Amino acid sequence: MRHKSKLKTYSLDEIKDSVIGKRGTYSREWYEKKLQMEIVRDYNKMLHKKRNLTQEKLGKLVGVQKAQISKMQNYPKSERFDTISNVFSALNAELVFDIKMKD
Repeated sequence: MRHKSKLKTYSLDEIKDSVIGKRGTYSREWYEKKLQMEIVRDYNKMLHKKRNLTQEKLGKLVGVQKAQISKMQNYPKSERFDTISNVFSALNAELVFDIKMKD
């Protein structure tokens, strides 16, 4: 007779807590912020290609240089909110933020 071994399953949050750190810690907050900026970057790239816009054309629509669009898409750091908002507006996309108050 074969015994079934019971494997413990873990949620993604449990794994993040273990590997990166619990919510509220510096390492976890840094990770979450970086992940959010990468998502913004990926959507930015995807939408500008879908709209058949070059970085230069997108920059002109937004009022910034091509280099700033390139930097935002390739090396996301802490871009200004108004720049990010203007880029998505030029791409005819709605940008929605979820703000939660901490205790």
